Amino acid sequence: MRHIISILLQNEAGALTRVASLFSTRGYNIESLNVAPTEHPEVSRLTLVTIGSDQVISQINTQLLKMVDVVNFADMTLGDHIERELSLLKLRVPQESAEQIQALNAERGVRVLDDSLDNFTLELTGTGSQIDDLIDRVMGIADILAVVRSGPLAIARGQQVLSAES
Repeated sequence: MRHIISILLQNEAGALTRVASLFSTRGYNIESLNVAPTEHPEVSRLTLVTIGSDQVISQINTQLLKMVDVVNFADMTLGDHIERELSLLKLRVPQESAEQIQALNAERGVRVLDDSLDNFTLELTGTGSQIDDLIDRVMGIADILAVVRSGPLAIARGQQVLSAES
């Protein structure tokens, strides 16, 4: 099963490497990885996506708890959460498809960053399936030159907050 794990860790040299090593030494794959500072300069939030059985995820969680760099963590997929991904698409749009692309953009709430038909660049924020769907729709209209995706970010719904104090 796919899991989004949100990890608060010390913002210091080597912390990310140690977490990534936890996965690689055990043969677990990280599908996507995002790291950014939090409101506390000494703590960063690492959001990663991995796939594994309940037993594998439980083992990962147990090992994360043992790491000195890890301040707190939560498996976001175990609770109600909001999940978003950012994507940038660079397209070559044939002149005859320009109106179709504009209509698709309006329908999907896509932001146009560059409207040159040779380097038409789009920005979309949404769920992974929304981005996949947009890519599928665009493939029949234009040539995709590049796709850049952030991987999912997640935050718990409601009052639940993952913090350094939790």
